[in-house]
Amino acid sequence: MKRRERDGGSENGGLPSGDDPVSPALRSVLSAMPTPALACDPETHAIRAANAPAVSLLDRDPAALRVLGLSALAAGGTTADGDSVDTAIARARTADGDAGVVAVETDAVDGDGGRRRLELTPRSATVDGDEWLIVGLADVTARVRAESRLQSQLRVTEAIAAALPGALFECTANGTLHRWNDQFAADTGYEGRELSTTELTSLFVESGPDRGSDAGGASVTEMLRRVYRDGDTVDREVTLLTRAGERVAYRLTLGPITDGDKVIGAIGIGEDVTATSLREERLAVLTRVLRHNFRNDLNVVAGFTERAIEATDDPQRAAELERVVDTAERLLRLGETARKVERLLADRPDPQSLDLRETVAEALASLPSDLRERAEIDVDVPEGVTVTAIGYLAEGLAELVDNAIRHNDAEHPRVEISAAELPSSSWTSLVVDDDGPGIPPTEQAVLTGEETPLDHASGLGLWYVNWIVGASGGTLDITESRDGGSRIEIELKTPETG
Repeated sequence: MKRRERDGGSENGGLPSGDDPVSPALRSVLSAMPTPALACDPETHAIRAANAPAVSLLDRDPAALRVLGLSALAAGGTTADGDSVDTAIARARTADGDAGVVAVETDAVDGDGGRRRLELTPRSATVDGDEWLIVGLADVTARVRAESRLQSQLRVTEAIAAALPGALFECTANGTLHRWNDQFAADTGYEGRELSTTELTSLFVESGPDRGSDAGGASVTEMLRRVYRDGDTVDREVTLLTRAGERVAYRLTLGPITDGDKVIGAIGIGEDVTATSLREERLAVLTRVLRHNFRNDLNVVAGFTERAIEATDDPQRAAELERVVDTAERLLRLGETARKVERLLADRPDPQSLDLRETVAEALASLPSDLRERAEIDVDVPEGVTVTAIGYLAEGLAELVDNAIRHNDAEHPRVEISAAELPSSSWTSLVVDDDGPGIPPTEQAVLTGEETPLDHASGLGLWYVNWIVGASGGTLDITESRDGGSRIEIELKTPETG
């Protein structure tokens, strides 16, 4: 198309001057545009003028731009999709009323060492009687990289969801299902399309089996309310109602998805615990029956044996009968420890802040009076020392002191209980030290998992203490005391302040 020659000014940002075919009207149009823009020949796509934002964006001399075509802006002369720039521009001009977008990567790199991504938006325009191709420019490098990172994160998330052995799902802000993995679909028995926009609460009954309507927070509705209202993470055993109408014991954990301070959705993890629940129920019944019979029968054995001791004049026989009584009492204590273990495992308590001095006093007060009177118990626990532990810590300490006294043949066994905050200020050390015979290696093996059926610990006490410390997030270590006895050190976290 023939162009009329125009006289132009020399000072106008990236606008040409001299005999360039750019009218003052076109220069005025480009100058008025606040975003980067180029004026190009509509047939050859040669760049004829650029406004100041375009010159700044492309970081090229205005005169240098006027000898280039649009394809020169792209690395290799092709778009990000690998097409010819000229072909893509021609296609974009006919798409949606001249509103198409062409994405290109430049040869220039940014501060991160990557190529910049530009979007070209070509529009036809008639200015002062001449037809022009006005091309808007936008640097979308940051957006494209953010989208790439997001896509990468989504791929990782999808891979994790697919690899998880349990169910994983996401709910919208109104509690309807948005995404889920194959395991969740398999657990519910529904096809993917059937789960879409389904309300999560419709997949569960409001209480667990045989628990009643107020099942201790087992309502999924209440769980979601806490997640959305308070931002809490909630873990409960609930009852899943499958597509086939089967009721399944289900361990469900729900947590918030947040955007700043606002909860915009919920993430859920689920696990079919039918087999576990049934096994725990059977074990609980079996344990209660055995413990009841165990205790009653041992009490009978101890009672009759004590009567036999009183009736005999034979010292040797009396000593043998005393051993029977001691064994019965030891087994009774073992049964009592088993009861405590059962309660601990059933409660699944959460750690809390405990005053260590008060906890030690509670532990010592719970000991049988004859044990306290027999032993020398020294306590060195500073006031104001607090630790993070479950409420069973006092029972665990009592178990350690009880064992230290019972298994010591000295006339007055010595037990020292001391505590100190460690230099890190985030942990506290609690030590129970005695002058007894020490803890046999077979008993200590419970801490390392090296116990075997042929060489196993004889009691539950150390197991019980170790479980309490583990549930508190602490550690337990056994070494020899300076008097040759046992030194048991428990390290517990100090609660965060502020």
